[in-house]
Parts: sequence; C-alpha cells; structure tokens
Amino acid sequence: MRVIAGSRKGLPLKAVPGTNTRPTTDKVKESIFNMIGPYFDGGLAVDLFAGSGNLGIEALSRGIDSCIFVEKEQKAMQTIMENLKKCRLEEYSEVFKIDAMRAVKAIDKRELQIDLLFMDPPYNKVEFYDFAKKLVESGRMKDTGIIVCEHDKFVKLDEDFGTFALARKETYSGTNISIYRKRIEEEN
Repeated sequence: MRVIAGSRKGLPLKAVPGTNTRPTTDKVKESIFNMIGPYFDGGLAVDLFAGSGNLGIEALSRGIDSCIFVEKEQKAMQTIMENLKKCRLEEYSEVFKIDAMRAVKAIDKRELQIDLLFMDPPYNKVEFYDFAKKLVESGRMKDTGIIVCEHDKFVKLDEDFGTFALARKETYSGTNISIYRKRIEEEN
C-alpha cells in the first residue's frame, strides 16, 4: 500500500495488523480518485471508518486541505497516526478514536461542511451507511460534495442519501464503489 499521487506520491503506507481491517487496494484507490478527482483545490474530507487512513491520506496528498479520521479500533488508530507521521500530514489532520455515530453527532454540532466523505464500514454492517444520509439531512455535506462508499459486491445500497443520488457505481473483484453527488433539480 502506498500513496498513489500528489505531494506524497510513492510513500509507503502501513496496513492495520491482523485480519479485522480490510485495506483498500492501490488499484481500487486509484480508480476511486480517477472517478472523483483526481486532484482537489482544498476542502474538508472525512474518513469515517478510516482503518489505516489510506483514503484520507490520499485525499490530503491530492490537495484536500484537511481530513478528519474516525476509527474506534486501537490498532487501526495507531496505524493512522504512524501513517500520518510518515507522510508528514499530522497538522492537516484530526484523528478521533470514537464510533461513527458519535463522530456524526460531533460533526453536526461543529457545523462542519464536508467536501469529501469516505464510507468504508465493515462489510457486514450495511446499516452504517445511514450515517451518510444523516450528514446529508443535517446539511453537513456541501452541495458540491462527494460521498464515496466502498462495499461488498452483494450489498445493494440505496439509490440516494437524501438529496445525494448515486452518480456512478463500479465493481472491482469483490468490491463495489458507489459515488454519490447532489441531485441536480431540473427546471421546468
């Protein structure tokens, strides 16, 4: 695993030890960023089930101003911190060891505006995708924001999260990537 492009291109990233966390492969990560970027002109990213921090770090390397990493597992938290340090991205990051529900409530309370939301919960926890809908409904997603969901190919996600509709879906081996963008209302 490595940073694919941007200011930290080529730096190796550590995976979370053990088998509880499934890392996003470099191939899938490169495809995600080709669909949504590939580069950014600032903004805030939230990596809600961060694992190793792989996706949020890639977003920072490609121009996102700051990223909030949310992860409740201790081994994963340590890995995120090590990867941020290795990439010299600590000052552009906030890392929280809390569950996703508390993180969503904290984001709402702080009235943050999210440009890029990564959702990669454990594959058997489909209900966690409801957090994306909560962030949309509470007005935390910018109108130009993007929601990226990584999920098992057998999991069917909703066609929309409030005003954000499924814009693109790709399958890579056993992994689906679903991209949501704000629905554009057609004028009469």
